[in-house]
This record gives sequence, structure tokens and C-alpha cells, in this order.
Amino acid sequence: MGNCNCFTNSKQAMAEIAPYDLIKSTTAVHLYGDPATSSTLYIHFALLYKTRALQFTPTNDPQPVVQIGSETISGTREMMVRFIDVKLPQPPLVVQVEEEGGETAALVVKMAALQHRSVVWHLERMVRWSEDLVTRGGRRNGDPAMGSERMEVKKFQKSYTQLLEVMVEHAQMEERVVFPLLETAERGLCKAANEEHGRDLPIMNGIKEDIKSIVVLDTGSHDYREALRNLSSRLRSLLEHSKEHFQEEERDVLPLMEAMELSKEQQLRVLEQCFDVMQGTHSHLFSSFIHGLLPREAMQYLDLIISCKEEKLVAPMLLRIIQ
Repeated sequence: MGNCNCFTNSKQAMAEIAPYDLIKSTTAVHLYGDPATSSTLYIHFALLYKTRALQFTPTNDPQPVVQIGSETISGTREMMVRFIDVKLPQPPLVVQVEEEGGETAALVVKMAALQHRSVVWHLERMVRWSEDLVTRGGRRNGDPAMGSERMEVKKFQKSYTQLLEVMVEHAQMEERVVFPLLETAERGLCKAANEEHGRDLPIMNGIKEDIKSIVVLDTGSHDYREALRNLSSRLRSLLEHSKEHFQEEERDVLPLMEAMELSKEQQLRVLEQCFDVMQGTHSHLFSSFIHGLLPREAMQYLDLIISCKEEKLVAPMLLRIIQ
């Protein structure tokens, strides 16, 4: 993605994602609010990007209050995030305001593009990790959190399985919601994209089976090292192919949503349908998914969810990533 994700550092790029590693500020920040409301949880999440010295005091007030130094603010989400960005500029959370025209029509496009960003970040991470495994050839990496060689490969397997679930759900979302909608405007618009999805799934599942085979091999054997090299090569190919596929969609397919001229209400219904298809991504995989985005991208994605989901559904999602 070209930028560093604030939930990892270079030394832990191949390990499990660890929050806060690049957050240097120790500025004392106090947050007051109802811990069960999405508004408080949203601001809580935003502040986790900013400081290691966050203090949270639960209250019964659904409207959160933030205190930084001697200054205090309460208000809309947008107002509070801008205040936080002014007081603690790094990393930036506010996305530049776009031109008003076409903003609603672009909601689904924004969602899909952000999902592309997260998938690419995680694929790049898997490629780096596989290359590191190949370089070490069965030797431990020295990180106690990764355990033995076999334990590390099992962690690798878990990470890829989670990523695969997100990628499959993303494809299903496009095939069940976005593409059929575009096909109502012009039959055949999404034929090539659908065919590409059909070719991708066996490749992604094949990599999953490769990893499953590696897990049971002797970590000191020639077969193990050769299997790792083949796996790394296949992951690299998947990464490059995915980047190309996503670029084509964002250039040739998704912008056609602009021509649909959907009302705001229609756009929000479509957006909700897209999120509903991706239930795994937005439940047990949501924390991992959101860590694949830059801070400002993560906030933008949360804004999309909040725009079309009920409070009772949003709050548990936010609580999951905070915890």
C-alpha cells in the first residue's frame, strides 16, 4: 500500500499483528462516555491510533467527551475526530472532503476499494512471511511469540485461511450484489470480472492445500524447503494477479456505479446488502481486516458501516476491534 500500517512494525512484519507498536505519543488523553454506544467506541478506536496514554472513564452519557490537556470537546463524530487530528496530528485520521457531487453514488465503490487495500496489505504480508520462511529453511526466527518452526507454520496457515475467507466473501459480495446491479443497466458488463473470479478460486484454494501439506512435513527436510519455495512463488503470483485484478475493477467496472444514478436511500440499501454478504469479514475477522488499512482508511470504512447499519449491530463490531 506504500505506507506503513500503524498496527505493525518492521521487526514484527511476519508475526501476528500487534497494536500500538508505531504509536510514539504519550500525550495524556481522557475519554468519557457510555462504553456500550457506537459513538463512544468509534472515538475510542480513533484514539488508539494516537496515544499510548489513553484513559477511559465509563459514564451513562451516550455522547462521548474527549479531554486533551486543558481542552475538552464533545459533538459529532466528524467534529471530534478533526479536533483529535489537530491536537495529535500523527497518524492523520481525517480523509479530505470530496466534491459533493457523486459522493453518494460512490459509496459502494469506496467500500470495495478499501477492501482491496486491506486484501493487498495482507497478501503482501503473507508474501514477506513466506520469503522469510524460505530464507531460514526450517530454522526458528528467534521470536518467542512464534514458537517452534512447526508452530510458526501453523500460525501462517491460520493467517492465510482468514485472508482466504475475506477474499472469498469479497468476491461473493461483488457477484451477488454489485455485478447483478450493473447487469440490470447493461447485460454482459461484468462477464469478464465474473470469469476472472471463477479462475481465481481454485488458485486460492490450491495455496491453502499447499500450506496444509507443508504443516505435516519434517521442517528439516529437503521436501519442506522445496515446498516453501513453491508456496512463496505461488503467493507472489497471487499477489501480483490480485493487484492487477483490483486495478481493472477500480478502473473499468466499479466506476460504472456512478452511471446508475441511485438515490441516497438506494445506495445505502446496496451498501448494507454488501456488508451483509460478508458476515465473516465483519464479525470474527473484522479486527484482522481493519488492521490491513491505514488509520484514515479504517476510519473511512467505519463511517461507511455506520451510515447503513443499526446501532445494535455497529457497537459489537467496534467493541471487537478495540478489545
